[in-house]
Amino acid sequence: MKTELLYLTLVTALTGLIWIPYILDRTARWGLTDTVGYPAVRKPQSPWAERLMRAHGNAVENLVVFAALVLVAQAAGVGNAATATACIVYFWARVVHLLAYAFAMPWVRTLAFVAGFGAQATLAWQLLMR
Repeated sequence: MKTELLYLTLVTALTGLIWIPYILDRTARWGLTDTVGYPAVRKPQSPWAERLMRAHGNAVENLVVFAALVLVAQAAGVGNAATATACIVYFWARVVHLLAYAFAMPWVRTLAFVAGFGAQATLAWQLLMR
């Protein structure tokens, strides 16, 4: 498997797993019945879980852009050291972003987001300059 596709798979798997900790928190705070049901009054979750939910939404939004760029690059036969490195950087930037969001580290979160954006921009640049 090419590096770009491997890291797209890893990013997708990470994004697909982010919900688990905040649902476990919800179950602990709300109880199983309210977690799987439709409670009339929603109790607050732990602050870290609320932040993790927002991080998950951000990860989903950015996965759309990242996946499209990686898949277009693969279809166009654009793959080189820059695209591979961009995919590796993107994955680790998303890991750091997720942790920084959950643990309320705003500067780290923002820098990780910018690093991920830079990786996306690198992929787009490689496609457009071909």
